[in-house]
Amino acid sequence: MSSARLTGTVTDFDFAVGLGHLSTAEGETRLFHCLEIADGTRDIAVGSQVSFLPVTRFGHLEAADLRVV
Repeated sequence: MSSARLTGTVTDFDFAVGLGHLSTAEGETRLFHCLEIADGTRDIAVGSQVSFLPVTRFGHLEAADLRVV
């Protein structure tokens, strides 16, 4: 896991499944799981601006430690 935080915008989130995506300023899309939402709510609004840690899991670019900014 990288220690450099990046920023992005939540583009979709399926509460029932617990999965969502965010888009970075660089145009990358990152998957995230609700357990990665740092405030513990397991819910986040589409359109939220977030900071996150970039990670690669199972060959996929993902976002960890999401924090609303």
